Parts: sequence; C-alpha cells; structure tokens
Amino acid sequence: MKKILLLFITLLNLNTFAAKPKDTYVKISTTYGQVFIKLFNETPKHRDNFIKLAKAGTLNGTLFHRVIKGFMIQGGDPNSKTATAGQSLGDGDLGYKVDAEFIPNLFHRKGVLAAARDNNPEKASSASQFYLVQGKKYTDAELDAVEKGRLAGRKIPAQQREIYKTVGGTPFLDQTYTIYGEVVKGLDMVDKIADLPVGVSNRPVEDVKMQVSLLKKSEVRKLLKSLKA
Repeated sequence: MKKILLLFITLLNLNTFAAKPKDTYVKISTTYGQVFIKLFNETPKHRDNFIKLAKAGTLNGTLFHRVIKGFMIQGGDPNSKTATAGQSLGDGDLGYKVDAEFIPNLFHRKGVLAAARDNNPEKASSASQFYLVQGKKYTDAELDAVEKGRLAGRKIPAQQREIYKTVGGTPFLDQTYTIYGEVVKGLDMVDKIADLPVGVSNRPVEDVKMQVSLLKKSEVRKLLKSLKA
C-alpha cells in the first residue's frame, strides 16, 4: 500500500511539473544595447518556435528592418541578412507559419514581443518575423475610439485600459497578432532604435543587426537577481 501511495505521489508531482514549465528567457543584442525577454508559457507554439530559432542562430545577423516611432520595431526577416542599402524588406519567411495563439490577458502593452504576419485569414504568424512594441500612452477618449473602431466594439478590460494610459502600448492590435513574450530588462533599446532616422518602407537608414541567444540557467539566475535589486 505504501509503495502504491508513493508511486501516486511521484506521478502527481511529475504531472504538476509538466503542467507548469519553467520560464524561458532570451536576449536580443544590438549596437544600441540589449533586451532580455521572458517567453510566455501561455503561448507554447510561439515560445517553442522562438527557442528553436534562437538555438539554431536563425535570427543572428537579421535586421530591425521596419521601425515606426510610437508604434513598434520589427525584425527577423531572413532576407535582411544579405540586404543591400535601401532594399525593401518584410516579405522573407522560413516556409512555414505558426498557428495563432490569442490569450485574453496578454495585450499589447509597451515592451511585449509579438509575431508579425501577413493577411492570411487564420491570422497565423510568420515563422521568424516579430516586433517589440514601443507604442504610446492613450487617453480615455482615445481608447474609447479604439474600442469603437479597430476593436469593433470589444471593450478593453479596466486593468489593461489603465496600463495603456500610464505605460502605453498599441491596443488596436489586441487579439489580432499573437503576443508571446515581454521585455523584462533593457526596454531603452527599443526606444533608441525607434528614434532612428528611416527611409523607404520605414527601414532605418543605418542597418541595425541583431544577435539572439537563449539564456543559460546561470544567466537566468543572474538576470532575476538583477531585477530584484
């Protein structure tokens, strides 16, 4: 009986561990600094895809090729690795898409990581292209207008509304583009890149290359310690 009970407790612990995976963190480095990003377990398909890209080095050397101040900075186009000056970017892909994962409590506050996509009806995400939200702060009147317009009458929850007013973001993208992470340190890099002069198709005049890496356990411990300091 004791053996059976011990086995049951062991299985229960294993199932609990499996149901609550540990958080994963990645680092994106540029000449304008670096951001540390927590990937959300609530969006496992996008989390796992980004982990795969980071491990393979797929995003290394790609550019932040589309920058709009007060909105977002976008990167990850594989074609941008070898792009010539002034070349229009944004159509590159890896030959597959990631199914949309819309989670009501994940919204476009400043600093979130979200997947870019084309106009496919399923709203499936690009395999590699992503954006980091800079956004802006909204007034109640502006948020009311967003609800009536782009959100087609859907109400922004009170807690989210308050963050859009005090922190900022891009509320008109909610539930249409998959959010799968958030910057936990280094958000000033987003602001610096968003301030850069741009040319055709909002591509920065100066190339901004990135390096993307998956944080090791020791690096995660160091990061979390710095966040508590």
